[in-house]
Amino acid sequence: MRWVGQAGLETMAWVPAESAVEELMPRLLPVEPCDLTDSFDPNVPPRTPQEYLRIEAAQCPDVVVAQIDPKKLKRKQSVNVSLSGCQPAPEGYSPTLQWQQQQVAQFSTVRQSVNRHRSHWKSQQLDSNVTMPKSEDEEGWKKFCLGERLCAEGAVGPAASESPGIDYVQIGFPPLLSIVSRMNQATVTSVLEYLSNWFGERDFTPELGRWLYALLACLEKPLLPEAHSLIRQLARRCSEVRLLVDSKDDERVPALNLLICLVSRYFDQRDLADEPS
Repeated sequence: MRWVGQAGLETMAWVPAESAVEELMPRLLPVEPCDLTDSFDPNVPPRTPQEYLRIEAAQCPDVVVAQIDPKKLKRKQSVNVSLSGCQPAPEGYSPTLQWQQQQVAQFSTVRQSVNRHRSHWKSQQLDSNVTMPKSEDEEGWKKFCLGERLCAEGAVGPAASESPGIDYVQIGFPPLLSIVSRMNQATVTSVLEYLSNWFGERDFTPELGRWLYALLACLEKPLLPEAHSLIRQLARRCSEVRLLVDSKDDERVPALNLLICLVSRYFDQRDLADEPS
């Protein structure tokens, strides 16, 4: 038997080869071969097991074609997990082991609090101007989390003070508990992927940092393979951006160190951990 492809993924035809049927599909019923005469009529009810099998065989097509809709296939069918580590921190940039342990302990407390109060926060009504995008809307989530201004400019603008009149559509909605508590694991993983993709081509921003921390706090263990790959990608990107920072006093350094710390030490990706300074 052999497979014949037609028009790429759209159709696949299964053509049995007569010589291979006996080998690949052994007989399951002990029915002896029959010598059917020309008077055999497939429209007449079978009188013997041999005639029944002959009728069934006559009704089976020689070629079966399966119609496959490519739109229904998952966007990603495989997950590539890179085993490469993070870029070493420049001299004086690496956090102490005590600092890393404190961050892991605090992060664990935050996760427990989120899980414990998830039902309560999920029941809270969102403001009328908050419309959460659908899980598959990548551009919608980028604008929702980072703001239309940042997504349009692709650069960090002046920080806006949070006030009653602030335009969150322009600067992005913060990861409020009433928002993240409504996100299931599929959405958490998707948004983490969207923001990681954005971060892969741009600089680190406070808006991005807040959302990455919140998404990691909502990520359930044990990690699925896709989430495992994403957080490793995130830690490596943080280490790459850290190399470009001119001063260890830059406010981005503690935030980047924190994300690397959580991925490596809380989520057990120890090969990515910073060596204590």
